[in-house]
Amino acid sequence: MLEKRIIVCLDVKDGRTTKGIRFKENVDVGDPVEMARVYYEEGVDELVFYDITASAERRKIRIDTVRRVAEQVFIPFSVGGGISTVEEMREVLLAGAEKVSVNSSAVRNPGIIAGGAAMYGSQCVVLGMDIARDPAMPCGYGVVIDGGRTVTGLDALAWARKAEKLGAGEIVLNSIDADGTKAGYELTATALISHGVEIPVVASGGAGTPEHLLAVFRDGGADAALVASMVHYGTYSISGIKGFLAANGLPIRKT
Repeated sequence: MLEKRIIVCLDVKDGRTTKGIRFKENVDVGDPVEMARVYYEEGVDELVFYDITASAERRKIRIDTVRRVAEQVFIPFSVGGGISTVEEMREVLLAGAEKVSVNSSAVRNPGIIAGGAAMYGSQCVVLGMDIARDPAMPCGYGVVIDGGRTVTGLDALAWARKAEKLGAGEIVLNSIDADGTKAGYELTATALISHGVEIPVVASGGAGTPEHLLAVFRDGGADAALVASMVHYGTYSISGIKGFLAANGLPIRKT
């Protein structure tokens, strides 16, 4: 079994890391540059940086903040938010990111996935998927964009499979229903997508305890798990989470 990855998510708004519940009631939790350095030193496997209002505001990502974060870490670093062209992907990669995450822009223009994969390789292209329960969808989950503001009418599983065919190398699956609740990941949706595609799937939304990560790896089939609130507020440490998972038999990258 491949080693499971622990990824810290930095949701950034107006240059500050923020955290909310189901994409609402966001509060300031710190400076993303300083937080990135701390998590890197603690031994996190990867970092994800999302400029969470860029797409809704129809603006480009704050590239200066991306560059400053990249200078602090020497681990895989994925960046998303407001990236709508292959040229903008290039700017983010040149700023220090190893991966570029496309979400709303990919729904509006799926060709950006194929274009990015052709230019930089599938390993650089991540599909971000924000999903919510929707009984009208064949798989039971629908895709939403613009930070949860726009319902697309896309079936989550169908969109994941299409993105894989277009060249996405990884999917970050975020459940809006679970986001920020600290009540656990959406295991049903995670298992559905993880077993429905051949590329790695990263579970996102709902982590509150190390037990939640154990469940999403064992029952959800996730290859990696995003954490935010549980570490941002100091409730758990990266080394503590890794120690718990290793003690329960999961292959984990050593801190």
